Amino acid sequence: MRKRERVIAALTHQETDFIPYQIDFTHQAWETMAKYYNDNDFASKIGNHIASSSYWGDPSPIPDRPGYYQDDFGVVWNRSGADKDVGVVEKILIPEPDMSGYTFPQVPEKRIRERIENTLANAGDRFTFAEITFSFFERAWTLTGMENLLAYMITDPDFVHELFDKLAEYNMKIIKIYLEYGFDGLFLGDDWGQQKGLIMGPVFWRKFIKPQFAKMFGLAKENGLFTGLHSCGDIQEIYPDLVEIGLDVHQTFQPEIFDIQAIKALYSGKLAFWGGISTQKLLPFATPSELVKKANEIMKIMGKGGGFIVAPTHSIPGDVPAENMHTLIELVKNQTVSTL
Repeated sequence: MRKRERVIAALTHQETDFIPYQIDFTHQAWETMAKYYNDNDFASKIGNHIASSSYWGDPSPIPDRPGYYQDDFGVVWNRSGADKDVGVVEKILIPEPDMSGYTFPQVPEKRIRERIENTLANAGDRFTFAEITFSFFERAWTLTGMENLLAYMITDPDFVHELFDKLAEYNMKIIKIYLEYGFDGLFLGDDWGQQKGLIMGPVFWRKFIKPQFAKMFGLAKENGLFTGLHSCGDIQEIYPDLVEIGLDVHQTFQPEIFDIQAIKALYSGKLAFWGGISTQKLLPFATPSELVKKANEIMKIMGKGGGFIVAPTHSIPGDVPAENMHTLIELVKNQTVSTL
């Protein structure tokens, strides 16, 4: 099977010759493996199954402020600390529940189209996702502050609805650009989960967030696209809602949070999962043999009947030993149904 065919089969809950996989790296982990392999092009040889064209505000370096970046929304990200990939928001731009002092940016259409064309030109036989990360709740709290936004859901719900309407409108403009191209799916990144339960709880998620994601996923579905969602943490209490509004695959599936056998049994044929190889407990601390044993166990459970893309639960962080990264790469590249 070709890679695209393998991913489509997995998303439609069909068993494949082997489980499709995707291994991504943080900057630190990428540098470690480039040195390990003595090859700056090592990532292109892994055999990943998915190519994504992603937009998340495109932070750019701020002149004369090393380690600081500013995105299209005006948010300044401090990457001078341990986190070199995302960073920490330096300043709240909407300090009160009032939109009158903030103007949304224009969609950077030219830049987005150039990125799309580059992604699709180099996708080969991979499945392609059009992606918006920090897409909604995350983007909102970068503007208001996390604690403020959660408080406003109680004290100023009209403001939250107004902010979310504007965010959805902005995203829909980007999605409509994506729909002009031949993507296989739409992927939205928006962290909602904690180690146990949702950050805002299911009641407020259903009130403020679900209707907006129903619109965005609905537009994708109307145009024949698969849908994917990245959310860290435990969001299983809203899985029925996500299936209802058309979600095909949840990433990231964290085995330290979920009862994987129960989730597989409950959602087999309804919702696919992407992840499974823990960057929290397994990859940083296991021996290579322990990693192989546990990864094979997870793939055997989650891959049965399709519905699974095997991957680290997040882009591999810099604290994972190079030998473990190499072991995982070799394991997914050389898997066969008979060995699972």
